[in-house]
Amino acid sequence: MGTALVIGEALVDVVRRTDGTVDSHPGGSPANVAIGLARLGRDVELLTWLGADAHGSAVRAHLEASGVRLAPGSESAPRTSVATATLDATGAATYDFDLTWEVAGDAAPTTEPVVVHTGSIAAVIEPGGADVARLLEAARAHATVTYDPNARPALMGDPEHARAIVEGIVATADVVKVSDEDISWLTGGADVDAIARGWAGTGPALVVVTRGGDGATAFVADGREISVPAPSVEVADTVGAGDSFMGGLIDGLWGADLLGASRREALHAVDDATVTAVLERCARIGAITVSRPGANPPSSAELGEG
Repeated sequence: MGTALVIGEALVDVVRRTDGTVDSHPGGSPANVAIGLARLGRDVELLTWLGADAHGSAVRAHLEASGVRLAPGSESAPRTSVATATLDATGAATYDFDLTWEVAGDAAPTTEPVVVHTGSIAAVIEPGGADVARLLEAARAHATVTYDPNARPALMGDPEHARAIVEGIVATADVVKVSDEDISWLTGGADVDAIARGWAGTGPALVVVTRGGDGATAFVADGREISVPAPSVEVADTVGAGDSFMGGLIDGLWGADLLGASRREALHAVDDATVTAVLERCARIGAITVSRPGANPPSSAELGEG
């Protein structure tokens, strides 16, 4: 079966809704991906940066409830980070952050993973970003590397600077999931499909672009393009939808025996039917997530798989 290592931020999300209500719950894009994978039955470790405080305790309990283990070195932060999401009338979120990110010097997974995932803030901001890049490069010897840029403009600063970092990680990755909105922000409104095609030519086997209610498209390294629609659903909010999709993407490729460095050639040669089946399941997972408040990815049982 193997294990997954997810590297990146785990934090507390404070959500402000249009009706004036405010609530808080654990979040962070990489942490959400780890939880999504664990709920789908995968063995997952999260390498993150938590403090010994009330917020850190809440995050730890949340991760443990879904079966996610913390990798050694994950609990050395001076405080646990906080992200504030403000929802608009459509349920879409904008974010503000009180965040620090580092990788502890002794941080390491307890087992050699078959897949290593990172994304969002942790892959870009310093001092931890350079360490994440180093860990990903080392992981390629034994693992599939997956990446979701998951842009956060409030923290990532100048889009041109962020794009240089993002595209460096894209070239290292085997699988990239990115939203059309993220590409637009990173590139100043360039043609989304053209950018995705370009990224697919720099190293990844797959670059998957998500388009919200308009579905998703996989751009394969050999030039194929495979699209699927999004299920129609009443949206509660979009918090964590992309992370749930990402977890489903990793899990689907895992189930197709396409993860691990030894399967890199097979991943590049993946057939259309497999990509379509994986993407359709990812779209269903994302639809379930947006149908209920917060980052709450479905379990295998909810998908009728266990």
